[in-house]
Amino acid sequence: MRTYKIAAMGGDGIGPEVVDAAIEVLKVCAGRDGGFRLEFQDFDWGSDYYRRHGRMMPEDGAEQLRGFDAILFG
Repeated sequence: MRTYKIAAMGGDGIGPEVVDAAIEVLKVCAGRDGGFRLEFQDFDWGSDYYRRHGRMMPEDGAEQLRGFDAILFG
């Protein structure tokens, strides 16, 4: 069974709630299909991260995302 790795970035505003809801829907889809699994990893790269670090994501942020099959943005 194939496992897809998905990076989840809620971002700002209603983004986190949208991403949380999307993850729940995707989990149901994977469960009903039965032919694939999903693994999610959360990244808190948004305005809060920017205020703490002075940048939107770490310098190696793009490299951190290379191993994922998809990115879910809020």
